[in-house]
Amino acid sequence: MRILLVEDNPVLGEAVVDQLTEDGHAMDWAKSLAEAEAIARVTDYNLVLLDLMLPDGHGLDLLKGFRRRGDLSPVIILTAKDQVSDRIAGLNAGADDYLVKPFDLEELSARVSAVARRYHGNPNPFLELGPLQVDLSAHSIFHEGKSVELTAREWALFEGLIQRPGHLLTKTQLEDRLYAYGTEIESNTIEVYISRIRKKLGRDAIETVRGMGYRLGYS
Repeated sequence: MRILLVEDNPVLGEAVVDQLTEDGHAMDWAKSLAEAEAIARVTDYNLVLLDLMLPDGHGLDLLKGFRRRGDLSPVIILTAKDQVSDRIAGLNAGADDYLVKPFDLEELSARVSAVARRYHGNPNPFLELGPLQVDLSAHSIFHEGKSVELTAREWALFEGLIQRPGHLLTKTQLEDRLYAYGTEIESNTIEVYISRIRKKLGRDAIETVRGMGYRLGYS
């Protein structure tokens, strides 16, 4: 997924970026409300991780602005404010989940995966796709009973197709899942990763629609 982290603590921010990048997500990190607002206006995100107490204001103001302009990207609030009233305010403003600092990074990974599954209409992490058995929460795949290892970026790309079964994803949409804001990429990067995934999961795992994009081959 393409995730925006809004967090001004450099130690925590770096730890979250490292953890979720390792999970296969493309991470952008804004350290203020102004920076987050500027990035979010030009980039579509699958998820936002939002601190509340920021140098230039309150995170709920950013969240309310998202919702007013129709941005339905899921939001997980990350904050040291653990009062019930704070949680209620966050959820009423449009947040999808709430994680109190300090938190375990593995729990954060699990919350991110759970929110993503809910938003794509499939809360069950276990999928049967043709000859594949997929565990979305564990990032594991078995092909005809044999374990298959995907790299973080291979997983991120394949997960994007799984989340939109039957839908065509353009090359640009797939690139957005792999790279942070402003990163330069090669013109054939997606083709390279598609080829690698097919070698591991079978040629029918991903269907090419020439000149348009790709979609999940197995159903």
